[in-house]
Amino acid sequence: MNDLILFWHRRDLRISDNIGLSKAWEKSHQIIGCFCLDPNILKADDIAPARVSYLLGCLAELSKSYEKLGSQLLILQGEPETKILELAQTLKANSIFWNLDIEPYAQKRDQQVAEKLREKNIKIETFWDQLLHYPGSILSQSNTPYTVYTPFWKNWIQQPKPAIAKIPDKLQGINNDQLELVKKIGVIELPTLQELGFIWENQLLLLPGEKAAQERLDFFVENSLINYQEQRNFPAIDGTSQLSAALKFGAIAIRTVWQKTIIALENSRSDEERNSIKSWQQELAWREFYQHCLFFFPNLAQGPYRDIFKQFPWDNNEIYFQAWCDGKTGYPMVDAAMRQLNETGWMHNRCRMIVANFLTKDLIINWQWGEKYFMQKLYDGDLAANNGGWQWSASSGMDARPLRIFNPMTQAQKFDPEGEYIRQWLPELRSFDTKSILTGNISRLERLSVGYPEPIVDHHHQQQAFKQRYQAMKG
Repeated sequence: MNDLILFWHRRDLRISDNIGLSKAWEKSHQIIGCFCLDPNILKADDIAPARVSYLLGCLAELSKSYEKLGSQLLILQGEPETKILELAQTLKANSIFWNLDIEPYAQKRDQQVAEKLREKNIKIETFWDQLLHYPGSILSQSNTPYTVYTPFWKNWIQQPKPAIAKIPDKLQGINNDQLELVKKIGVIELPTLQELGFIWENQLLLLPGEKAAQERLDFFVENSLINYQEQRNFPAIDGTSQLSAALKFGAIAIRTVWQKTIIALENSRSDEERNSIKSWQQELAWREFYQHCLFFFPNLAQGPYRDIFKQFPWDNNEIYFQAWCDGKTGYPMVDAAMRQLNETGWMHNRCRMIVANFLTKDLIINWQWGEKYFMQKLYDGDLAANNGGWQWSASSGMDARPLRIFNPMTQAQKFDPEGEYIRQWLPELRSFDTKSILTGNISRLERLSVGYPEPIVDHHHQQQAFKQRYQAMKG
């Protein structure tokens, strides 16, 4: 039980309910954790400072967790195919364990790392951890991947869910001589956000790390889950789990989350409560659906799923796009949501759909512009979920009823009926009556008096223009 195993963390920044780590612990208690700060990710043009801030916070807590168990989390910085091999050779690791990922870059990276390790006869063991059902385990009757959510959900919910993985209670680390050796090949102290070249000074919606994620899960289940179906679409209400970043980085395990829903169902006392719990389960299934889609259709990361959108005549007005980014479109619900994103690195899911629909259907701007901007801002930015959501909103993705056009005024009246959310993020409109800010019926003089812009486009005109182009492309 003393062969040294190197465990490479990526999207599983926790000790508890970690399948790969648990499997490694079954074979040896001398496990050294490592994480590689990958320049291919950190220097990409779609990286959000808020997301890096959350990542570093998770790593800081994970490092302390390893120390409490008697081991270490080693931080590397550089190309993974070089750094992971160097670390394994320096420590004379018997094998390297890691949990798999569905993203195209991650798969390519892992293949390169694996080839380097095998050349040096270092054993590799990999596992699926970030999903309840790994890609290929949920297939249609014709043995092909699903491209529509509803049949995916019907199959997915019927399958038995995996149990929570065993948690290591004690580990053996490396000695001081070995620590000096690994420092010589590039093991570093965890850098600060500024040292990595990023600036993010605002508070994150959810504190990083395993402890905060578990506390948030407990709070949500105890206080909001049974009302989830009724409250989840109202951005002024704390009615969602807010665990998206924790799930993206693996600060909490999906099995741990799922078990909470099962316990909640067992304790539910009405159909309304059960329906709310089921609604959240369906959202967790949406997360997996988009990950399965990206795994089987990696070209989604580069363009639309539906062929007609590959040549769609977008207007791509850069002035309109900048107004959308800045929350200055003249449509209060849209602007409030964009300002929430810019200030917090997060946006309520209903609002994500509203602003995405507005960019694509009202401004007739390519959804990929918005997709990238979201990834540059969101601290929970996840390629599969973000891409899937944007393609759904743009009508270019996997959707049985693709042509959806939201009226931003109607959405505001329905989901922010008292104007609380709009007033929170657009302080210049706080003194206006609720009807005015929900309908957008604010005179030019009133807008000028508080410095709020006129609507940059006419919704009804633009939706007709989009429909005409869509039908022409479809024909």
